[in-house]
Amino acid sequence: MNFLKETNMSQATTPTTMRAVTQDAPGGPEVLKVVETARPVPDRTEILVRVQSAGVNPADWKTRARGRFATGAEPPFILGFDVSGVVEATGPGVTIFKPGDEVFGMPRFPHPAGAYAEYVTAPARHFAHGPKALDHTQAAALPLAALTAWQALVDTADIQPGQRVLIHAAAGGVGHLAVQIAKARGAHVIGTARRAKHAFLRTLGADELVDYTEVDFAEAVRDVDVVLDTIGGSYWERSLRTLRRGGSLISILPLDETFPAEQADAAGVHAVFMLVEPDQAGLRQIAALVDGGRLRVAVDAVFPLENAAEAHALGEAGRTTGKIVLSVRGPGGPAFGPGSPMRGR
Repeated sequence: MNFLKETNMSQATTPTTMRAVTQDAPGGPEVLKVVETARPVPDRTEILVRVQSAGVNPADWKTRARGRFATGAEPPFILGFDVSGVVEATGPGVTIFKPGDEVFGMPRFPHPAGAYAEYVTAPARHFAHGPKALDHTQAAALPLAALTAWQALVDTADIQPGQRVLIHAAAGGVGHLAVQIAKARGAHVIGTARRAKHAFLRTLGADELVDYTEVDFAEAVRDVDVVLDTIGGSYWERSLRTLRRGGSLISILPLDETFPAEQADAAGVHAVFMLVEPDQAGLRQIAALVDGGRLRVAVDAVFPLENAAEAHALGEAGRTTGKIVLSVRGPGGPAFGPGSPMRGR
């Protein structure tokens, strides 16, 4: 009983409202607005996280544009899945975290997580202790993209030393992390990217690079064991031509009626759609790679929470290297002037 009283008192000192970015209707970046809303309260097995930084992902601007989450949730809602922050309070039954712990995660995906806000609640086991080598800005760039790469290459493909892995959009949010995870597993990594990004990708360990604007990768690459496709469309059929018999094509976009299933069967290729899931064990492995110096995240731009619309506009332009992050509050993010992003990696 005394413990419950202490917990309630701790939560009572926390503000009852918070700032968050919401939208009321589908549309362009301009539909995003900052509002004052009720601060969530952690339920059983949940933690309340004071968000320091929130990652921005293609899933965010696609959800904003269609005005609906893939699970059916409709406006008004708070976007965002990637969180890095500090545990503010714990709900009944939580034993693995305590107030003050620094955590990162991708809670509730693909259901709304509400990361574009000052506070988030979610199941405790959707989070892990943040990498010691990173600040909150960098840590917020990791969860969704790194878990996607990890679950695709390690859990799904189980890539082995010496295997040849082709990664499309290798300099993108998922791609640049996938390059490093594949290298950490001992693979020979081939990436597609514009020539201007080749030097960056070589610093991450890429063995071969193809400028898709100059060369058809389907003609330049052969005998691949695994393809990680983040693009879809014509890339599906062309990727099949690079794979050896028994290879795997892993798409993070749903395989629909346009996918050349008969060609995949004839080629002896295993094709699968993979949707990332909250994964504490995966987060721990990712943090270990970071702290071991084998994985680094490129942050292309950082915007204050109030400028989420500008962050979406930049992301939709499709020319970033690495990730975009929103700085929500406190340590771990740079100082900003109004409307001024920080660019670079």
